[in-house]
Amino acid sequence: MGKIIVTGASGSFGRTAANLLAQQCAPEDLIFLSRTPAKLKEFSDRGIEVRAADFDDVSTLPAAMEGGERMLLISTARVGSRVGQHRNAVEAAVAQGVRHIVYTSVIAANEAGNPAIVKHEHRATEEIIEGSGAAWTHLRDSQYAEAIATAMAIPALITGHKPDNCRDGKVGFVSRDDCVATAVGVLTQEGHGNKAYTLTGPDLWSIPEALALVSEMSGKPITVEQVDDEGMFAYFDSLGVPRHASDIVPDGPIPWSSDDMVTFGQAIRDGYFNRLTDDVERISGRRPRSLRDVMEQHKSAWPA
Repeated sequence: MGKIIVTGASGSFGRTAANLLAQQCAPEDLIFLSRTPAKLKEFSDRGIEVRAADFDDVSTLPAAMEGGERMLLISTARVGSRVGQHRNAVEAAVAQGVRHIVYTSVIAANEAGNPAIVKHEHRATEEIIEGSGAAWTHLRDSQYAEAIATAMAIPALITGHKPDNCRDGKVGFVSRDDCVATAVGVLTQEGHGNKAYTLTGPDLWSIPEALALVSEMSGKPITVEQVDDEGMFAYFDSLGVPRHASDIVPDGPIPWSSDDMVTFGQAIRDGYFNRLTDDVERISGRRPRSLRDVMEQHKSAWPA
């Protein structure tokens, strides 16, 4: 089958994928990449090749990609400038003989009407991969259940209040772990070339319904205030969130922008997340986790 490369293997998604692949594959069949290889010592100690790779420094990439046949390209966190990073990675990989690239994209990335600005970077990357000459698989993830269980639930529990512009739009919240398991399935199975999959959990929830579940499980009241898009911008302004990707401070405390989040809410409101598929179970071989299950896992981090 050839060697499998995992980019960003020291990140949260990448490390989970690395652990799962290490359980299923021989060490000599794996290559894990990171800007900080020392963080992957646990894998190099097990005989897995760990290499330095910086998508902003193309001189590091030929040696990083050498010998790989399949690559999991995990989208980077550099919102606003990651398309160039992804292009560097794809071009270097294909030049070194990588024949299949699996990319972590977002739901409805290919749908022209989708207002979420995050889709532009993901679709641009998909198109780069499709035009690279390598086989491709796009994993279009729904919103992570973990984000609801932590980044959304914790501030809502602290304040008892959550502004929201999603209205009654539904989301098939998916566990990041299920997305990782699906990615590993694609990397280790045949028959997934030149296909796009939409990865969702088992149930559809609106944001108010999800926060009602948080309230039920915590025993604390949460008021969801329906606001318009300008109201959401004002809320994020009050938290000090930069308005645009170009305003994000590199390596700063807030790596995302409010126009990203507000248009994400618009996409939910307009129905672009209102879908369920069986792709996770079909490819990973396991039932996708429920939102309640993910919340149970992270409940210990909620304020007492």
